[in-house]
Amino acid sequence: MSGSERFGIIGSGILGMTLALRLVQKGYRVTLLGSGETPVILSSPQKIDGIVWDKFYDEVLMSDLHTRRIIREIGLEKDLKWVETKTGFYSGGKLYSLSGIFGFLRIPHINLIRKLRLGLTILDISRRRDWKRLESNLVSYWLQRRSGKRVFEKIWLPLLKSKLGNDGNINIASAAFIWAAIQRMDAARKGLINKEVFGYVTGGYDRIMSRFTQSLAEIGAEFMYNASVASIRKSEDGSLKVKLQDGQIESFDKVISTIPSDLSVLIAEGLPEWEKQLHLNIRYLSIICPVLILRKPISPYHIINILDEGLPFTRIIEMTALIDKTETNGNNLVYLPKYVNPDDPLFDESEERIKEIFIKAFLNRFPHISESDIVFFGVLKARNVFALPTINYSKTLPDIKTSLDNYFIINSAQIVNGIINMDETIRLAENKLEDVLNS
Repeated sequence: MSGSERFGIIGSGILGMTLALRLVQKGYRVTLLGSGETPVILSSPQKIDGIVWDKFYDEVLMSDLHTRRIIREIGLEKDLKWVETKTGFYSGGKLYSLSGIFGFLRIPHINLIRKLRLGLTILDISRRRDWKRLESNLVSYWLQRRSGKRVFEKIWLPLLKSKLGNDGNINIASAAFIWAAIQRMDAARKGLINKEVFGYVTGGYDRIMSRFTQSLAEIGAEFMYNASVASIRKSEDGSLKVKLQDGQIESFDKVISTIPSDLSVLIAEGLPEWEKQLHLNIRYLSIICPVLILRKPISPYHIINILDEGLPFTRIIEMTALIDKTETNGNNLVYLPKYVNPDDPLFDESEERIKEIFIKAFLNRFPHISESDIVFFGVLKARNVFALPTINYSKTLPDIKTSLDNYFIINSAQIVNGIINMDETIRLAENKLEDVLNS
């Protein structure tokens, strides 16, 4: 290790900030290059009708040890609140509870034997540790073989659509995806009483990111905002020259890109076409997420899984069933997420058109909410959210080390045995950093 080495990190989100924290702690000089005016992550703060809360949604689990360690290191552990929540599902125009030991018995459209088979499938997945063996199986085929066609069509298929978008994606995704999803769900329900517990930090990610940024600055990390990268090239002296969109050039010994894979290779000069193609082949999913502020709650459930066909949103996240309403001026904060492919026409529709589609369906299904109860409606979007976990994904994923010496690519595409969330992102940063330092 050389304390004089300077690292450049492209992207100032939680992944980049975690890399910066660990590098500075090891004695390196670090500069984070962010394209915006502040650090940006998927759940970065958003001002919504006077309320500042997370742009999308995320929760902390008791098992999120990497997240909890960061929260402790930046001095916010005392502000981490734990809340017992409930999960429900919407089917046949009705809401049902999926919380507690008798949750499965309430599921309609499948008989008791099929419910037992569903429960055994979930139990099998939750106890498995050999996720790599599942990568060679299509999730649709594997679940039908385990649970039966009826259970797959009525239960698993709607749940897969809620995270993978359309049937085309479901038919190429591996069974390792459902392993990761069930592991995450199971982690929220630990203990003899099997209660669902989630956590959040008072003030949300606005508080976390502000404090994390301050902590990094205090130990010597440098932030450069409005610093979009135009290109990276190797110079004659062996350093990497990073040219910004405004023409400014920064020199680094090593550079780590945390932005999406396609953008990461397009800015790097001298990479062979075959290597670029490996990164360009990674298929990302996008998210369209209308956000509502309501005068009254929809239900007592934090998460509502949608089993009915024909709705534009595939889940309902009622954040104020988790967070205290003092965070939202007494109102109810609701997200209506829908995952789509990046080229889906809906992604490029106007906010007015998306509002028309989503609100009509929402009010039809929840008649106790009227249009006058909607204080605010907005649309949040992200084009590259997470990589589609295709067959044998971990075996086809490019290495973080590129053929441009001392240039590395670490982003959410490297999450191969989990679903994207804060804890997986932090864990990825800490694990891959060792590979960077040993290269």
